[in-house]
Amino acid sequence: MDEERTIKLQNDDTILPVNLMSDTVTKPTPKMLEVMMLADVGDDVFGLDPSVNKLEQTAADLFGKEAAIFCPSGTMTNQIAIQLHTGRTDTVLCEKGSHIYQYETGGYAYNAGVGIDLIEGSYGKITAAQVEAHIRPAFDWYPRTSLVILENTCNKGGGSIYRLEEVLPISGLCRSKGIGIHLDGARIFNALIETQEDPEEWGRAFDTISICLSKGLGAPVGSLLLGHANRISEARRLRKVMGGGMRQAGYLAAAGLYALEHHRTRLKEDHHHASLLAETLGSCSFVNHIRPVQSNIVIFSVEDGTAASLVEKWKEQGILAVALGPDLIRFVTHLDVTNEMVERARKILKDNG
Repeated sequence: MDEERTIKLQNDDTILPVNLMSDTVTKPTPKMLEVMMLADVGDDVFGLDPSVNKLEQTAADLFGKEAAIFCPSGTMTNQIAIQLHTGRTDTVLCEKGSHIYQYETGGYAYNAGVGIDLIEGSYGKITAAQVEAHIRPAFDWYPRTSLVILENTCNKGGGSIYRLEEVLPISGLCRSKGIGIHLDGARIFNALIETQEDPEEWGRAFDTISICLSKGLGAPVGSLLLGHANRISEARRLRKVMGGGMRQAGYLAAAGLYALEHHRTRLKEDHHHASLLAETLGSCSFVNHIRPVQSNIVIFSVEDGTAASLVEKWKEQGILAVALGPDLIRFVTHLDVTNEMVERARKILKDNG
């Protein structure tokens, strides 16, 4: 975390709630705000915003891709990717907890006119054997399987991490079958900081990759879609038809570029904080099960029907969390959660446990 940001939080007399609702709740650091204010900007719809152009090329180079496009959200980058890879009445394969199925308001059907075949994975992850078993035969009466989407890390899997050795068999299968493969890499940097794998190798495994700047990296807005130049050229047209042309977007792109350059290695801190929270939860009587914690997400089950009331109770005590259902609660750590906040949250949990 920026030293200036740390000092500000420590010297603030206000007792801030420990906001564990999501890693999207972060605010720009002072240094990030400074580079935003000084950004060189132009009209990005005409390709004339130098800050956007630099961000796109930096991200593309990082994953060994030819080009990238900056969009307002990860939902938009995912929805554009689906349209790039599919035709109407096709079907997409993904794990049942995937963001594109759970949290993008059925956009795959609305925008691309495709269906979804869901796979029951393990903590959000699927295997090549499962993918192969779900590929539809080429009969007139079946929808054509045209795209496989993986999510890394897997949000509803508890921040579970795919390793490259798990992904390559799926990628090889898709290539052999002529099926596209897209990575919803909203939290890909949380995965890479743990595995220490080469982003370029991940780039080679996928046709398109979506990366989010406004989750763990702490930028206020934006995601990027990476791929071959011809695909990204078509993505610009699709972004426009979806209302995603943002004109002088360089002020936002500057924040994203700062996040890429300065906030990737510090993700380890968030993972450590998540593991400390999980350790405390493990001794609490109200917890039934904690999903394996591999990154910055902690998902745990409680007695059925009590999740919402627990979340409301903790809100009054100074912890903000999200109920994922009647018996599931999620904590997410991020750059605005300090060591002191984690210890305060652990004490509250112990007092309730």
